[in-house]
Amino acid sequence: MDASEEHYIVGIGASAGGLEALERFFSNVPEGNSLAYVVIQHLSPDFRSHMVELLSKYTTMPVYEAEDGTEVQRNPVYLIPRRKNMILFQGKLYLLDHPKERGLNLPIDIFLESLARDQGEHAVGIILSGTGSDGARGIRAIKEAGGLVMAQDDTARFDGMPRSAIATQLVDYVLPPEAMPANLLSYIRHPHVLPEGVPHAAAPESEVQIEKLFAILRDRTGVDFTDYKPNTVLRRIERRMTVNNIDTLSNYVKYLQYSPEETRVLFKEFLIGVTRFFRDAEAFDYLAVEAIPALFASKSRQSPIRIWVPGCSTGEEAYSLAILCREYMEQSGQYREVKIFATDIDREALETASRGIYPESALADITTNRLQDYFLKRGDTFEVLRQLRSMVVFAYQNVIKDPPFSRMDLISCRNMLIYLQPSLQRKVLSTFQFSLNPGGYLFLGSSESLGETGSAYSIENVRWKVFRFQGWSPFANKYRCGWRG
Repeated sequence: MDASEEHYIVGIGASAGGLEALERFFSNVPEGNSLAYVVIQHLSPDFRSHMVELLSKYTTMPVYEAEDGTEVQRNPVYLIPRRKNMILFQGKLYLLDHPKERGLNLPIDIFLESLARDQGEHAVGIILSGTGSDGARGIRAIKEAGGLVMAQDDTARFDGMPRSAIATQLVDYVLPPEAMPANLLSYIRHPHVLPEGVPHAAAPESEVQIEKLFAILRDRTGVDFTDYKPNTVLRRIERRMTVNNIDTLSNYVKYLQYSPEETRVLFKEFLIGVTRFFRDAEAFDYLAVEAIPALFASKSRQSPIRIWVPGCSTGEEAYSLAILCREYMEQSGQYREVKIFATDIDREALETASRGIYPESALADITTNRLQDYFLKRGDTFEVLRQLRSMVVFAYQNVIKDPPFSRMDLISCRNMLIYLQPSLQRKVLSTFQFSLNPGGYLFLGSSESLGETGSAYSIENVRWKVFRFQGWSPFANKYRCGWRG
């Protein structure tokens, strides 16, 4: 595979009823389409799969069962073998044994997440008929990377997987399988229509249209995206233009004016929150062993522990921190009032977080013991127990312009700063200085840094970006005098 050429890899997830959907899909893939297809199914471990023979009847493309180290080429269809998970790394497929430490195995999520990491905006995720919610987490990763997502419509014989994917509100096309290939190829062949780089470097008419688009969004959502990183914003605008088959920015802005639904979708595109329970497990292990005990040791029994999670999205990180605190209290016998303030500008995400009900795919990184102790299974979903939900307060807040919380012992803000331009990053980091108690912890994403505020912190864990606040800067003191939380 020539890495210099644009090369899309299509990951297709299917389970119960998936064979019929796959037949309808591949029967409509034209010859010479130059894409690679990787099919991930839930296969019985006890019976030999006949998918190579079955699918070969419906496509002229060669169909292979993947082997360890198979290099993905243009045009073939690759199938996952039974009893294996599969990941993509540097354009090659690798087979993994099922994890023994977890009861729940989600092969579609596992592959789609690796596809997103490896291919970025050239990743395509398709969810076809199947029960459960496997694939819902994987498509989040694909959308974060700038890829394309499709899901089967109400023609699915079993709608659990497509319905879970659609419920994320991140699916670009909801279609019957036979209509997917044409839409996929149209998307891929759509030309890049926006200028590269910063909007101010664009032609004057493009700059005006982008500013107008931001004005429409601010008017309808209350959020100003002007100082978000330009390349990210431009690429996501362009994606929506491609999905809607619109060739010019001015026509897209006109479409946006008359389509409240497209405004909502674009807003969600800008705010894609790829979060999960215990994301980066080793980072949370460090918090459990070092930071949480230190916080409890520093507080009297009468003093509450206060935690803030700005940009909380659908709540998984806030609940993860609540679990760590609850576990420490139960293990040590040192009970304190713990109050976690979890905030976001996405009201729909906050509604999901407040309900505390998640599909099984969202719980893949949670140990069996934690699943039993803190969640109640209800059909195909899991509900956070009341004792945990009572520790977390979810609220709307724009961290850039709204007054912050104060007297915080821990702030966890992971992978939000990377979407902001440096001026906004500095403002948010100064806000955190205002909010933290001396000795409080700041937990950032693995690609984020403290910038100019670094001198106010000690580095507790350089790999996982855990810092401890030493004192207030003059700038933060100015804010402290003006705001009360």
